[in-house]
Amino acid sequence: MAKRHPGTSACTLAGVWLAAAGLQFCIPSVAQAQGTASFPKDQTRAPKEFTLSDRLPGKPSVPPSFSIPVEPLGYSAPGPIYLGQRNRTASLDFIDENRLLFSFRVPGLIHRQLESGKTAETDERQIRAVVLALPAGTVEAEALWTVHDRQRYLWMLKDGHFLLRDRDDVQQGDATLALKPLLHFPGQLLWLQLDPAQQFLLTDSLEPVPAPHPAEHNGPARDPGEAAATAGHSGDPHLSAGTSATVAKDGKDGQEAGEQLDLVVRLLHRPSGKVLLVSRARSIPHLAINSDGYVEALRGKGAEWVLNLRYFTGGTSVLGSVDSTCTPSVDFVSQRELLVAGCAASGGHKVAALSTDGRRLWESVTSGDSIWPLLVLSPDGSRLARETLAVSHGLSTFEPLDRQDVKGQLVRVFDAADGTVALETQANPVLDAGGNVAISTSGRRVAVLNEGAIQVFDLPAPPPVPAAGSPAGPGGGPARIDDSER
Repeated sequence: MAKRHPGTSACTLAGVWLAAAGLQFCIPSVAQAQGTASFPKDQTRAPKEFTLSDRLPGKPSVPPSFSIPVEPLGYSAPGPIYLGQRNRTASLDFIDENRLLFSFRVPGLIHRQLESGKTAETDERQIRAVVLALPAGTVEAEALWTVHDRQRYLWMLKDGHFLLRDRDDVQQGDATLALKPLLHFPGQLLWLQLDPAQQFLLTDSLEPVPAPHPAEHNGPARDPGEAAATAGHSGDPHLSAGTSATVAKDGKDGQEAGEQLDLVVRLLHRPSGKVLLVSRARSIPHLAINSDGYVEALRGKGAEWVLNLRYFTGGTSVLGSVDSTCTPSVDFVSQRELLVAGCAASGGHKVAALSTDGRRLWESVTSGDSIWPLLVLSPDGSRLARETLAVSHGLSTFEPLDRQDVKGQLVRVFDAADGTVALETQANPVLDAGGNVAISTSGRRVAVLNEGAIQVFDLPAPPPVPAAGSPAGPGGGPARIDDSER
């Protein structure tokens, strides 16, 4: 049974508390399922293994089918001074097989504002967005957006819509670039991510610590978990504040200097906007989620890491294990496939693809002369792109990197089923926060920002991922959250 969190009796009666990576998750109004960890049966079959070079290709392994120059669109590459700052300056996304959404920072004067009698810089940026018809590159729609930080701002949805994040709001847009409000948060929204089916939205936000309820000034404090559960029941898109570790923030984005803020993590049912989970966190977590639950990497013996799937309905299943000399990162490529990136004993990097029924699909190993991997997925999970910076030497405490040590940005597109490299090319300019690679819904088209143009590659149909049975959930059956339970 999940560990009960102190001081959360009301929430515990309504749901179940889960702990992972310093988080306390409260799941309101979902009956707890009993179950024990089950080990996968098929981990004996040797996976397909590849040893890959970190060498930058002189030209793409597959010639582009066509290219769209970006200078006429108003795009100019960021200067080398930005390399290493991990600022998101562009976003390249397929709306459908024959349309691209290309958005990018518009260079201009640095925005300044007056704070306490002195001038300070702000993070306000202008973003130009254009919808391009393929293959001609004709502009079908255009817009100018204002955002107020330098992180990722756009997430594409499978139905041709997209999510635009700024400050405490999420808006939804379409191919005409018209925007409409979708979600409003009680504080600054720092990050969001989607599960492969795009049914769930995981968010991280900084929010003011909630004041005691006026009617309870002389009584016990109201349980914040209970408040979040109430918001979840009502489906109120204006989310209530949860509890988290308290942090201080200077006066930015409308917050007063010295104001106490919480780092709040929520899981929402995206179609309805209902809050399913609310959590406290010490730092922004990265969780691999699908429609069943989330995966945590637990330290085993030696270099072993056990991959444990915690179901939203309660209970766990062990999906398998990997060897890594560092803490591995885990991402769902699709509902039934995981990508685990870790460190090889040789000092290089290792990537392994596993199915949720315990099979290893493939593995690849590279040298240590690549850093800052970024993952781009096709919406159907058939292909994935991995971007890395090729550097002159490995990164360590005693060997820090300078801009001159970065040789370029390598893009590899893999077939998710077997790990075959379908495309290998460079991306230029180097965008260390990504936004310069996109894969279409079918996985058959890849767009890369390279050499002053958007290069579009037409690839053969990807092989299907080997069929797999549903993973055994707690009690032996599949663990799902039905729409009625959301």
